[in-house]
Amino acid sequence: MSRTHPIELTLPDTGTRLAGLHRPGNGPPVLALHGWLDNALSWAPTFEGLDDLDLVCIDFPGHGESPPRPVAARYHFDDYVFDALGALDALGWNDAHLLGHSLGGAVASVTAAACPRRIRTLAVVEGLGPLSAPGDRTAANWRHALGRQRQRPRRVHPDREAAVQARIHDSDLPLAAAQQLAERGLVETEEGGWQWRHDLRLTWPSTQRYTEPQVLDLLSAIEAPTLCALAAPRSRLLPDGLMERRAAAVRDLQLAEFEGGHHVHMQAPGPVSRRIKDHIHAYEQSRV
Repeated sequence: MSRTHPIELTLPDTGTRLAGLHRPGNGPPVLALHGWLDNALSWAPTFEGLDDLDLVCIDFPGHGESPPRPVAARYHFDDYVFDALGALDALGWNDAHLLGHSLGGAVASVTAAACPRRIRTLAVVEGLGPLSAPGDRTAANWRHALGRQRQRPRRVHPDREAAVQARIHDSDLPLAAAQQLAERGLVETEEGGWQWRHDLRLTWPSTQRYTEPQVLDLLSAIEAPTLCALAAPRSRLLPDGLMERRAAAVRDLQLAEFEGGHHVHMQAPGPVSRRIKDHIHAYEQSRV
């Protein structure tokens, strides 16, 4: 981590401020997007394997050390795509390689589909395309979301370990990964307890979902060479057959599996980062 330093970006079009980490390198530019309720340190285990790349890992709004969205705003999925493109603008990168995990992978997928001229390659970990829902569940989803969108007291944990244990409860997130995320995700209260600092509105159900045919249409529009890294055995977050159908929609995609869970890039950082780096360098060499 010695070569890594914190950065803060101000997005030109919106004024949104994003915190992040920069791991400078002599290689091509890479923008890394983390998963839901995670932060930029999600990618820290891969830093050594991606050591020759010019890597920037951002905290999405309301995550890590980035400020939350305005009080009147909601955390709609599409807005993350504008955050990713705004980050490229703020960095002065006309184009770059895009890397994403889970939510970040979904955002990266749509970004690559919507703005192909700016994305050299796409690499996603457990996150090819956004969540979807049947069209005939639209009204039901709205009612569910409105019934759950309310402020509630933020949970305070007596110590850091209790907060970390709460993060891994009923999930396959390993303890070491949660402890890594805690370095950027926990804050001590005035009373001496500990809280996860993410905006609680992030836990509100979404009022909007794409249908699966819409997701497949987006994936079919991706022009960048794509690497999709999945956990083996498959994590419970991915229904059987879903990823295979989505992968088949992408015109130039390589599928790779690694032993681990949903945060497989933190559990098997060596193999995952080597595969990602090979994917990026293969593209760069093809341009020579």
